[in-house]
Amino acid sequence: MTAPRVIGIDVGGTKILAGVLDSDGTVHARHEVATPTGSQDELVDGLAEAVRSLPHDGVAAVGFGIPSRVDQRTGVALGAVNIPLSDLPFRDAMRERVGLPVAVDNDANVAALAEWRLGAGRGVDDLLMLTLGTGVGGGLILDGTPYRGWAELGHVVVVAGGPPCQGTCTGHGHLEAVASGNAADREAHRLWGPDAHAEQLVERGKAGDPDARDALAGIGRLLGAAIGSFVNIFGPDLVVIGGGFGIGAGDLVLGPALEAARLETLPPSGETLRIVEAQLGEEAGLVGAGLLALELLG
Repeated sequence: MTAPRVIGIDVGGTKILAGVLDSDGTVHARHEVATPTGSQDELVDGLAEAVRSLPHDGVAAVGFGIPSRVDQRTGVALGAVNIPLSDLPFRDAMRERVGLPVAVDNDANVAALAEWRLGAGRGVDDLLMLTLGTGVGGGLILDGTPYRGWAELGHVVVVAGGPPCQGTCTGHGHLEAVASGNAADREAHRLWGPDAHAEQLVERGKAGDPDARDALAGIGRLLGAAIGSFVNIFGPDLVVIGGGFGIGAGDLVLGPALEAARLETLPPSGETLRIVEAQLGEEAGLVGAGLLALELLG
C-alpha cells in the first residue's frame, strides 16, 4: 500500500509557499504565489486556491504554518501582525474549503519542527529558531518537545522606545522592528533613497560595500542581543536562523549576532552557543507544515 502524502502550506507576509510531501519530508511538487492581503476573505480564498493548485493523488491531509497566534484547542487564528487574519476558526474554515483534515500552527513553530527533525537541529534536545522575513517569527524545541504556544519572540523589546513595529502591532523597538526584512529596507532607504530595498542592501554587502556591511552588522548586533536574552531564558543548544532575509544575509548578520549574543549570555552558554542558517532554507516552513499534517495521520 502506498504511503499517504500531505500538502504543506507556509504563509508569509509576502508569499505563500505550498508543496506536496511524502512521509520523509521530501517535496514532490511546489507552488508559490503572492500572499493576498486585501482582506481576510481574500486571504482565505487564496490559501484554498494554493491547496487546489497542487496534485492531490494520495494526499490525505493539509498542514498550514501561519504568521499568527493559534489556539491549539480550537484551531482559531487569534491574530496576525502582517496579514489580515484575526479571530478566525482557521482549522474549520480551511477544512470546509479543501475537504481534507487540516492542521495549523504558527509558521515559526513549524519551521522549528522541520529543522529539528530533518535539518540543522537533528540530534538536539533544545533549539531556538528565528525566521527573519517580512517580520520575525520564533519557534522552540524544549527538552525534545516542540513548543506549541504563541512564542511571539519577534515581539520582545530590544530597543526601548525604538522604531515603531509594523502591521497591527502598536509596540516600539521590538525585534521585528529592528531585525526583519523591513528593517533592512529602512536601512537601504537611509543609505540610498526611497527606491532602495533589503535585497540591494544584501547584494552590496556581499560585494564589499562598507556602508551596507555596517548596516547589516548593526542589524546583526540587535538580533544577537535578543538571542542572548533567549539563551538566558531557554538555554538552547542551537539557534537556527531562517526566513528569506535571514538566509539571504547569512554571515553578514549572523557573525555580528553571535558576537553580541555571547556578550549577553550567562556562562557557560556563551562559550558553546552556535548560530547557524536553516539547513532546509526557505522550505523549512513548508516542510514543517507538511510534518504537522503527517501528525494527523498517526
